[in-house]
Amino acid sequence: MKYMGSKNKIAKNILPFILKNRTPEQWYIEPFSGGCNILDKVDGKRIGNDINFYLIEMWKALQQGWIPPELVTEDMYNEIRKNKDDYEPCLVAYAGFLFSFAAKWFGGYRRNVAGSKGDIENMKTQSRIALKSIMEQTPKIKDVIFTNLNYWEILIPNNSIIYCDPPYAGTTKYKNTFDHSKFWDWIRTMSNSGHQVFVSEYNAPEDFDCIWEKDVKITLSKQTGIINKEKLFVLR
Repeated sequence: MKYMGSKNKIAKNILPFILKNRTPEQWYIEPFSGGCNILDKVDGKRIGNDINFYLIEMWKALQQGWIPPELVTEDMYNEIRKNKDDYEPCLVAYAGFLFSFAAKWFGGYRRNVAGSKGDIENMKTQSRIALKSIMEQTPKIKDVIFTNLNYWEILIPNNSIIYCDPPYAGTTKYKNTFDHSKFWDWIRTMSNSGHQVFVSEYNAPEDFDCIWEKDVKITLSKQTGIINKEKLFVLR
């Protein structure tokens, strides 16, 4: 699924570190599962959590056989954005993420595909791409337990593997609503409680070690992109 901050490009790089010591019955937990672009590449016992109610409802609906519409027009997108309560939560999420520029939650309709200008054929192309993407992903998350909680409220089984991909500090995801200090304190608590905890971020407090890093191009359009150094941290 196209999702802002997706780790799909680096999944093959970081999963060997995250799953290296996993045992057959060990739970794998993602407190910030988002577009499930790492979660869908892990098998076994899994919990996927996200604070976005609509997103979790979409994943649950897909598990139960919901098939998204073949076409989401710009008018439909804007109507859903303004009147979310009038639509099924799964459709709100589908429109709000998969049809938004850079997959930012209702960040503006993604008009341009392959250089087109937003006509009906372009809209149909966008819908086909979005539908194909989400339907290919659905079988891979069929047995995931999805929850809509704050990360610190998740009931985590003993000796779990926890992978966190929180909204990064200093990015548009935050808008000053994410308590960084509280998050890192929670990571320390989870690590010291016997869990194997991994965090994707650009930077971390001094008592964390970076065990992997790579320059990754964050593409906003076909012409522009930003290079950031993705890192994977564990508590020292």
